Amino acid sequence: MRFYDRQEEIAILRENEKQAERSAVFTVLMGRRRVGKTTLLTTTLEGRDYAYLFVSKDSEAVLCQKFQQTLEEQLGIHVYGVLSRFRDLFEVIMKESLKRHFTIIFDEFQTLYKVNPAIFSEMQDLWDRYHRDSHLYLIASGSIQSLMKRIFEDEHEPLYGRPTSKLTLLPFSTAVIKQIFLDHAPDYKHDDLLCLYMITGGVAKYVELLMDAQCYTKEKMLNYVCRQDSYFLTEGRDLVNQEFSDESATYFSILQLIAGGMTKRSDIDGAMQKDMGVYLQNLEKNYHMVTRLKPLLAKPNSKTTAYEISDQFLRFWFRFIWPYQSLIERRQLALLRQHMGQHYEQFSGRTLEQYFQTRAMESGLYTLVGNWWDRKGENEIDMIALNEFNHTGICAEIKRNPHKIDLNRLKEKLTSLTSNTFGAYTLSLRALSLDDI
Repeated sequence: MRFYDRQEEIAILRENEKQAERSAVFTVLMGRRRVGKTTLLTTTLEGRDYAYLFVSKDSEAVLCQKFQQTLEEQLGIHVYGVLSRFRDLFEVIMKESLKRHFTIIFDEFQTLYKVNPAIFSEMQDLWDRYHRDSHLYLIASGSIQSLMKRIFEDEHEPLYGRPTSKLTLLPFSTAVIKQIFLDHAPDYKHDDLLCLYMITGGVAKYVELLMDAQCYTKEKMLNYVCRQDSYFLTEGRDLVNQEFSDESATYFSILQLIAGGMTKRSDIDGAMQKDMGVYLQNLEKNYHMVTRLKPLLAKPNSKTTAYEISDQFLRFWFRFIWPYQSLIERRQLALLRQHMGQHYEQFSGRTLEQYFQTRAMESGLYTLVGNWWDRKGENEIDMIALNEFNHTGICAEIKRNPHKIDLNRLKEKLTSLTSNTFGAYTLSLRALSLDDI
């Protein structure tokens, strides 16, 4: 699959690289695993002087020897002797950058925590000493966002305040996913596009896997996921395990409950038979794996909340793959595939709502997008999108089948919206289905 999108990110990175010709620039690039960070960086810097240094889980001495060899091969930086301390290697880089301009990429930068936590203090010392006269473009790229945020956004950490720019790479937008699918399968059906979004969430690597395998229909995509050699069967576990250092079993159980439709805090506590508040807070604030939903424009202290897995792939994986590890181990993948087919329509109904909500926010027409429901749970509106500047918005009923949409019923639900909250907005009604995807 060819390279898609990322024009805005490329422009920012190239502008930073050009600025570094005059004075050093330190960019932090974050994003979940497989979203395309490395491809973005290598595409952006093609034809420029740069060294790509992947931080593996080696000892400090072994890692420095690898980096030393790469610096010599890719930038011609010759060092006499063998360097075994990261501090010495980074000082070589900083001193060389006083004489010429080049770029250094540290990929999976957060892994340095496991190599030697003191490295960050050493980097701070050397960066503070040399960067004013340096021509280095330093890029720290990382996929474990909890650690990356700790390294660069915790005021007690040595590298806090050192980066000159921070960039978070998100999955492809709905428009880009649609364009990719259109390029590969011009005659795709609406449900095929929804399935691609449901499985991949726009993550570049996942989209590439399905497109390269010519999985252009819902059936082929689900079949591919359930193959014996499928990349997707273990990806969720690998993705989540890299974030959780301990008590992973508890977090896995909570995510499975949420993916299965148990979204209220009281229900989760009941299923786990203890207070899950701290775990849910960690999943939301530290790991960014769940979102705490409230009715749109609800008061900050509102207790009417629900939890949802933020990442589309993880939502799919924890619903259809993780709970059935015994089937996978026994290679009864035909049963797993059958189960997916039986529950696909129900599960993808909420996915369709998320698709339209995401598309509404990406449109740039609205400042707030979300769901609304009353405290009793009797009235629920699938999507409300508001523009706070011109006080307009839409209320939408979203169903896979357009014939099941009742706009008269939606109009009745609007009367449940409190006038002191929504009274300032002029709202129009919309009916959205698979036909509108």
